[in-house]
Amino acid sequence: MSIVITGANGQLGSLIIKQLLQNVQSDSIIACVRDLEKAKPYLAQGIEVRFCEYDQPESLQQAFAGASKLLLISSSNPDDTIRLRQHAHVIEAAKKSKVGHLLYTSFAFLGTGTISPAHLHLATEHAILTSGIPHTFLRNALYTDFVGVLELDKAIATGELGIYPGDWKFNTVTRGDLALGIAAVLSDAGAGLGHNGEHHGHKHKTYELTAPHSWTFYDLVIALSELTGKPITLRQDPQIQNWIYGFLGKIDTSSTSADLESLIGGSVTSLKESLKPFITMKY
Repeated sequence: MSIVITGANGQLGSLIIKQLLQNVQSDSIIACVRDLEKAKPYLAQGIEVRFCEYDQPESLQQAFAGASKLLLISSSNPDDTIRLRQHAHVIEAAKKSKVGHLLYTSFAFLGTGTISPAHLHLATEHAILTSGIPHTFLRNALYTDFVGVLELDKAIATGELGIYPGDWKFNTVTRGDLALGIAAVLSDAGAGLGHNGEHHGHKHKTYELTAPHSWTFYDLVIALSELTGKPITLRQDPQIQNWIYGFLGKIDTSSTSADLESLIGGSVTSLKESLKPFITMKY
């Protein structure tokens, strides 16, 4: 079995490989990267490294050669038209390379969002379905990282977190938890055996990788207060201007699923624990 992972130098890709090494041999992992120099640590771990550039289709078929499984980590290009073309290049190359199982990092609860990434991911999923390659859609929730633009340190210093009014609920998770869940799928954890001894449990499945319970901004200030030992209150202010609220209002941030906890066999990281990397002040 060979597991090919695109975007292996990225934050999510590197975390997935780190978790994957707990379950599979390093020589069964192939890290596909744009920058071979940055991937040298993988070589030291016994992981094969291949050049893979979404915008260079000729590089892809060779990169995917012999892949039992291919994890397509969605492109980070800011232009959705370019991203869709890049994804199409990967899917076409996967078909030519006779990849046995194509897994794609999509976005959670796509049917209820109105923002363009939802259209991008739905189009990519459709292209994968059309390809006929056995697939798994790993629909990732919004990263809890988004709290990094809410000026948490200022809220701690002033004792008040200002937010734009709304009935905000969040199903966010950490990259670390997503990596655990995706690595479990790639290594066939929890998958049943078919009649011929082959794992089939994760093929043709869609997983909504969210937290099992949503949280609110009230939960956020409670967690901040507990972390810092300082009372912090919430203030809704329609004058607040922050691009993040426009983005959050166009995606489904509240629907939840037990899929991720089921895959990792335990609880996702708590909101309180998830906040620690985004607080720079010491208490």
